[in-house]
Amino acid sequence: MKLFHTIFLLFFVAFSLADAARLKDIATFDGASYIQLTGQGLVSGLNNTGDSQGSRFTLQIVANYLKRFGITVPQLNFFNMRIRNVAAVNVSATIPVFLKKGGRIDVIVSTLGDATSLQGGVLIMSPLSSVDGSVYAMAQGPLSVGGYSFRSAGSQTGKNFVTTARIPNGGILERDVEGTIVTNGVLRVLLNEPDWTTASRVATSINTVQGLANAATATDKGSIEVKLPTGSTQPQIMQLIEKIEALDVQTDIQGRIVLNERTGTVVTNGAVRLLPGVVAHGGLEIQVETENTITQPNPFTLGGQPGRATNSTVRANEQPKEAIVIPASQSVQDIAAALNLLKVSPRDLIAIFQALKEAGVLQGELIIQ
Repeated sequence: MKLFHTIFLLFFVAFSLADAARLKDIATFDGASYIQLTGQGLVSGLNNTGDSQGSRFTLQIVANYLKRFGITVPQLNFFNMRIRNVAAVNVSATIPVFLKKGGRIDVIVSTLGDATSLQGGVLIMSPLSSVDGSVYAMAQGPLSVGGYSFRSAGSQTGKNFVTTARIPNGGILERDVEGTIVTNGVLRVLLNEPDWTTASRVATSINTVQGLANAATATDKGSIEVKLPTGSTQPQIMQLIEKIEALDVQTDIQGRIVLNERTGTVVTNGAVRLLPGVVAHGGLEIQVETENTITQPNPFTLGGQPGRATNSTVRANEQPKEAIVIPASQSVQDIAAALNLLKVSPRDLIAIFQALKEAGVLQGELIIQ
């Protein structure tokens, strides 16, 4: 097939639907999820790439920070401070439940003002709180940008984004992150991808665990309730959870095709099917050429001035395509072979997928990003 300038990636995620997955990989326990934290802070040590004087809130944050150490900025000089080595930032982190005090977490730092780069910056100690305002952690440390940006004399070169950074292990928990996974003797298993068939199979698998016969019931497509034996101690509960997590469950997934029109990426899983159909696709290429010419006045004329003329040429070339018969496809390999017959560009392939879905030939969910 002809190489295209557009980046094209066609992945067929092939696997046997009969393959089993660990329950630990497809589900979690209710009450054992994550907590998101956020806060605001200051990054110092920047090389003249911080916020400008137009970021008034940064001036206020700097003044408040200095006041904590007994330094008062006169009101007359407040808006004249040069703070190009400082940037106001947002700090965020995600922590798992049951993490204890003193545990370390990664934090993400992003600019709030008009700072152009966080290279070489250091985050000043900042509190991180949950949605209810409770402070869970403190964060500080040198930033890891993962890129670069240099400017000089109007020229610029860079790689990746330098207004967002990361601090590995930059947050330290100030309190335990409590959680409860057993309520009234019931343990709830939550599927990462809710599905009626998978939920029923999970309940059946849990009922095979010694001590949990007929204890599991699928309440809906996303959750399974497990009634623990009466009088179970904490060590016994932990042992049962260990056995539940290690169960192998045959999952049942929905056929999905993900289309990314910006990059020309097409990703499909192994549950997608094609019904018999016919595809006729023709490419129309339109080329427009513009030529600018300068006209000179006639010789020996008075007051003549050079003129400018623009000439445009439009060419259209339609590439005829024969109709392709797509056979019924029951495997990923069959789908790949059928689509290879079309020999079209990634943009056209995305349009064909959309048309196949509209015609009822494509069996699966179509997701356009």
